[in-house]
Amino acid sequence: MFSATRRRVRAVLAAAVVAVLLSVAPALAHGFTSTVYAGLTSPETGHVRTELGLEYDLLVVSAADYEKNDALFQAGDAAFEDGDTARQVAALGAHADSVVAYVTHRFGVTAEGETCTPVQDGDFRIERREGVPYAVLVLDYRCPGPADAHEVRSTLFPDSEGYVRDTKTIVSYDLDLTAGSTALDAEHRSFSTRQSWAERFWEFFRLGAEHLLTGLDHILFLLALIVGSRRPREIVLAATTFTLAHSVTFLLAALGLVRVPASLVEPVVALSIAVVAGWHLLRIGQRRSRATDLETDGHGHGHLGLDRAGWTRLAVVFCFGLVHGLGFASALGIDQAWSWTLLWSLLVFNMGIEAVQLAIIAVVFPVLALLRRRQPVAGLWVTGAIAAGVSAMGLVWFVQRVL
Repeated sequence: MFSATRRRVRAVLAAAVVAVLLSVAPALAHGFTSTVYAGLTSPETGHVRTELGLEYDLLVVSAADYEKNDALFQAGDAAFEDGDTARQVAALGAHADSVVAYVTHRFGVTAEGETCTPVQDGDFRIERREGVPYAVLVLDYRCPGPADAHEVRSTLFPDSEGYVRDTKTIVSYDLDLTAGSTALDAEHRSFSTRQSWAERFWEFFRLGAEHLLTGLDHILFLLALIVGSRRPREIVLAATTFTLAHSVTFLLAALGLVRVPASLVEPVVALSIAVVAGWHLLRIGQRRSRATDLETDGHGHGHLGLDRAGWTRLAVVFCFGLVHGLGFASALGIDQAWSWTLLWSLLVFNMGIEAVQLAIIAVVFPVLALLRRRQPVAGLWVTGAIAAGVSAMGLVWFVQRVL
């Protein structure tokens, strides 16, 4: 009877590990999602200056496909593979007509319903965002005349092209005596500068929620916190510590006050997943069947019911939370000057992140807590399996991002 139970528990363990690994596999594919950055200003009446940041390799393949320009693909792809910035600029410049035709087909500005005509302003530039090269294209949209409102439309890199699953266009604007930020995607392809505050709130709240839901590394870190917490107090303290830490660096980084290269942030985020998940595995190794006991380790209770090990864990979570905040900020990539409007957008984006985080905790933690209480051995094996899978994936990502 005991051996049969053990076999069933081991089957659950194997299934959990496989499920975790399969769930994160898509994140390894390049181009799973993409973000476009658009900054719009009005230097004079009848003109809308638009600076677009587009993921370089995605722009090359999409424009080449749209214009049936194989020479653009060959030159652009070779420059991308070699990491040669000068050749990347040259490839875009040599085929500027094809690139501009594709972009202006899928990105447009109108004034009071009248179409504004785009003209390229200056040469292409290459800059790095989130560790990958971005092409910067400046377009001068010339409108029929003065207008009280402008409309912006973006269908860049749609799902139908088959290269990415989803594209977000982050727009910052200073038009029509109105400054603000908004987000466009497949379901919300346009906006007007007459947009209400409620519409802007929902778009950034939704963007924050979707960013966490599609960011498997952040979800796995949260899952590692959940499986390593034995009681509601522990997960509440861990989640609160993580929230405070990532909120600080998220705001500082998004406002441009702190700049850390993605080549450093991304490996540390991956390492944090492995370390926090490994913390639970260490507890299992040290305490074995008593790893899920609801008494704290050591002698007596400290502040907030935590012992020295508990406080050490919170310190680790806080430090890694600071790094995750930098990762959240990279999703917005806003380079405009500080303003109350910008700060409001950042806070709403962060609220979306927190809403999803709390929802995941509310769903997952009670299930694991019930399993631990009703079937302690099964609970130990299941949480250990999840921690092992999450830790292994974190290490895989860490090696990939370092290399």
